[in-house]
Amino acid sequence: MHSLIRTEEDYKSATERLEMIFDAQKNTPEGDELELLSVLIEHYEKQRFTIDSPDPIAAIQFRMEQLNMRPTDLAEIIGYKSRVSEILSKKRKLSLTMIRKLHNSLHIPMEVLVQEY
Repeated sequence: MHSLIRTEEDYKSATERLEMIFDAQKNTPEGDELELLSVLIEHYEKQRFTIDSPDPIAAIQFRMEQLNMRPTDLAEIIGYKSRVSEILSKKRKLSLTMIRKLHNSLHIPMEVLVQEY
């Protein structure tokens, strides 16, 4: 049976064992072990490797960079170049309508766009 994963060494050992039994059938001893190991590894990774979401403006700027967009391109999505400038400089908050448009057009996750900044 496995114990909690507390160290990098425990984690390495658990992931190596997981790879060995990865194709185990459900409702077998190895299948149960696979399920348990998966939960333990996931728990360790969530505690150890949590990544904070970027603020909404950083996410928008990153996505614009990925798509080679200019502020004028963003204005076509949310309207008015001056509004885009105010949003990117954090002088204006995103409205719910803007959040929806950005989510649908740029595929930025809603949970990122609705955060406070």
